[in-house]
Amino acid sequence: MTTPSILINGAQGKMGQHTIAAVKGDGRFCLVAQTGRQDDLASLIAKHQPDIVIDFTIASEAMTNATIILESGARAVIGTSGFLPEDIKTLEALCENKGLGAIIAPNFSIGALLMMQMSAQAAKYLPAMEIVEMHHDQKQDAPSGTALKTADMIAETRGDYTPVEGEALLDRSARGVWHHSIPIHAIRIPGVIANQMVICGGQGETLTIRHDTLSREAFMPGVLLACEKVMALDHLVYGLEHLL
Repeated sequence: MTTPSILINGAQGKMGQHTIAAVKGDGRFCLVAQTGRQDDLASLIAKHQPDIVIDFTIASEAMTNATIILESGARAVIGTSGFLPEDIKTLEALCENKGLGAIIAPNFSIGALLMMQMSAQAAKYLPAMEIVEMHHDQKQDAPSGTALKTADMIAETRGDYTPVEGEALLDRSARGVWHHSIPIHAIRIPGVIANQMVICGGQGETLTIRHDTLSREAFMPGVLLACEKVMALDHLVYGLEHLL
């Protein structure tokens, strides 16, 4: 069996550097190229012909990069946030047209995925919820993709999920928004990598479901899992929790 080859886009960033080390240390994959903002992504995909492109760049480039990856004939594993609902629909159609798999994951941490699933489960019994998320002050978008995805999952469980189109979705630099009638509070401060609390209120009690990311190494098992799973896909999967 041929070893799947990987190109890492955004290799100069912190997540990119951790991903390079993780891929090199895992015998299931072969790292064939690393690209950054100064590179022409389409040209380098054409040159190296990777099976998978991992993208850790910035929100404003997320949709452009995802389209380039799929149009170039590679599978995509994307950790960049900033996708709107209509972007997901467009990429679903592109994956179907190309017969290629793609995974967009707001969070690659297994613990964070379990936190999101537990929050959705708790919504059956304690539907009054608020989300508080904290990230480092270099994170460009707020609230986080993880917080938005958590709110989506909670709303689906409560039965009040309503798709919101276009820029009306939210201000991606907002420190506080309502998403599916769920308040999300976003904090950007030095000394933090990432953490999220979902606070659930009931009669005479509260339940807090919390996840803390202590190192970016926490994301690497999920990244490698996504690379393994995407090779067998011919469609888009939004959220790594669907593959656990």
